[in-house]
Amino acid sequence: MKPIVIISGPTAAGKTALALALAAKHPVDLINVDSAQVYRGMNIGTAKLEPEVLRQYPHALIDIREPEESYSVAEFVVDADQAIERAHAAGRWPVFVGGTPLYIRALLYGLDRLPSADPALRRRIVEQATSVGWQRLYEELIALDPSLKLSIKATDPQRIQRALEIYRLTGERPSDLMTHNRVPRYPSYRLVVTPKDRSVLHQRIATRFDQMLEAGFLDEMAVLMKRPGLSVEHASMKSVGYRQAWSYLASDEGSLEALRSAVVAATRQLAKRQLTALRKLSQTLWYDSECKRLEDKAISSIVRFMENRV
Repeated sequence: MKPIVIISGPTAAGKTALALALAAKHPVDLINVDSAQVYRGMNIGTAKLEPEVLRQYPHALIDIREPEESYSVAEFVVDADQAIERAHAAGRWPVFVGGTPLYIRALLYGLDRLPSADPALRRRIVEQATSVGWQRLYEELIALDPSLKLSIKATDPQRIQRALEIYRLTGERPSDLMTHNRVPRYPSYRLVVTPKDRSVLHQRIATRFDQMLEAGFLDEMAVLMKRPGLSVEHASMKSVGYRQAWSYLASDEGSLEALRSAVVAATRQLAKRQLTALRKLSQTLWYDSECKRLEDKAISSIVRFMENRV
């Protein structure tokens, strides 16, 4: 079995800096595991590395879809498997970097046997939500499958839609179809990088969004909104920051400060969900990103793991 390394953590925690430090010293292939960075043209709002940095440290699975296109977890697993094969064939270490726990879990344990997406049914669910509200659909879902209350929030329309889609396609409760395999597909060294002090993470999130605004995030958003085939309903535009910016630019109401507050609050919630999901991953080492010797400690442990298995 081919070993892999996973460097993850909540948004703005510092995982990318660690990955670049590792790549500067050792033969690695960096592989993106951020669901928003797969889209072209979404650079500033996803905190994508500058082009010159990406040229020096290429990342697989960045800029592989247009924002109008879909990209499923199943597609990610196929692409990730191929990237792992390429890395090992070249005598390099596959190192996944990013903060999308759903992708990480699918990479490690595979996918449950769930039905494929049904575009027509998804449209009907969205139309129903427009009519009665996502809260009503959430209540319907929880009445059908109460155990989903632990994993799906009323504020997560994308997952509500998928769960209802599964139920309406199969007639079975989604939780009954989720086997939650615990046998890893790859031996892996798993790191989570995050500040030990949550207030430090919150400050990083606020600072980074201010930097995004200064770098021209709203200009990037305006260009995206001019694409004739792109709408706020596409998965790419549901990414944190983009959905709030779309609403801000599409409306004559609201201030820039209100936008900033909304994005920072949503990003904090995203980070909280990421941390909750990452805590459920077993055999994961957690590193304080504020530790002065973080790079030395983490890189040394990665090197020991890979050299003992390659």
